[in-house]
Amino acid sequence: MISSLHHPSFTVENLDRSIAFYRDLLGIPLEGVWERDPDYSEDITGIKGAQVKVAYFKLPNASFELVEYMSAPGKKIDTATNNVGSAHICFIADDFDAFIERLRSAGVTFAGKVCTIPAGSNKGKKVVYVEDPDNNSLELLSSRVLA
Repeated sequence: MISSLHHPSFTVENLDRSIAFYRDLLGIPLEGVWERDPDYSEDITGIKGAQVKVAYFKLPNASFELVEYMSAPGKKIDTATNNVGSAHICFIADDFDAFIERLRSAGVTFAGKVCTIPAGSNKGKKVVYVEDPDNNSLELLSSRVLA
């Protein structure tokens, strides 16, 4: 089981691929997928004629969205020129070693190795970083100090 503390929003290139990563590989429950109408999307993005497709994930004490920005029906918006950046989120894993091994077995590439945090409020906990398919940075942290 993993949990998080906030409600961030990730920009993704391919919503279906990202849903598979978060739901199927990380095991996070998908609440639903919605496409926001262009008028509402323009209000929140400032991009005229934009369509926004959103996947909403929910955990017991947190939630997050994956957002795919699109232009008039089905055409991708160049997110690099529209100032839409990547995000960073920390997930806390109860059975850290088993969770990491499951991801490793599924072919997930880690940025660096699993380390033990040497100081601070998370001293003694294990941590490793991984990127999702859209280069959003995920910090995977053990829920408790592990030997």
